[in-house]
Amino acid sequence: GMTVDGVAIATVISNAISAVILFFRLKKANDYIRLDMSKLRINMRSLRHILRIGLPAGVQSAVFSISNMVIQSAINSLGTTVMAASSAAWNMEVITFNILDSFSQACTTFVGQNYGAGQLERCKKTLLLSMLEGFAVLGIAISLILYFGHPLLALFNNDPEVIALGYTRMRLVLLAHVFSLLYNTMSGYLRGFGISLGPAILTMIGVCMVRLLWIQFVFPLSRTFRTIMLVYPVSLSLTALMIFVALLCTHPSRRFAKKVDA
Repeated sequence: GMTVDGVAIATVISNAISAVILFFRLKKANDYIRLDMSKLRINMRSLRHILRIGLPAGVQSAVFSISNMVIQSAINSLGTTVMAASSAAWNMEVITFNILDSFSQACTTFVGQNYGAGQLERCKKTLLLSMLEGFAVLGIAISLILYFGHPLLALFNNDPEVIALGYTRMRLVLLAHVFSLLYNTMSGYLRGFGISLGPAILTMIGVCMVRLLWIQFVFPLSRTFRTIMLVYPVSLSLTALMIFVALLCTHPSRRFAKKVDA
């Protein structure tokens, strides 16, 4: 009976419990890692590296949120039915986004490890495998969600118009997640080499700026839900193309080969 407050409180409690469990798990000694509070120090050299790689990604996420708010504002202007449909579809999209994001994170991790070990061929192999495996898993997830799309949306709202509009959003956004997988994985590959600023700038241009311009200039010409949703495949495909060009231009595995040899 606590409505939205209950959901918020449950989220905070679950996060707090997870943090406590992980903290005590890390304090338990093993052969690989052990957290010793008395030895915690800030290493300035490591901090600089972390900020150089992490800060651009953080700014990118912040700007990303702004563009999403603008899109949500446009959706809200079309009425409560569209809002309900968009909200229901979003719950399905989170599933596929988490899938593609996990392969991006894995790519960054393995590329960083292999770059540090001087195994540049493994870095390229990691990129290829991350994409192939990501496409396979993402393809299965998208197919299942779209196949069962109508009954899944009905779990949130039984209104036929809401379901129809929600399915329109799911179809456009889920298929656009193919481009998300491409640009996220390639960005993860570059970040594994410590190249973070370039992908962040290109993403802000390709995703955020395009979406802001689309809502500002294209949406007023055709004030429909479909027009808003088309911004996803347009912005994500453009971003994937720009990141691909950046990858070809930087060619990090060849560029850093000299450093590894040295």
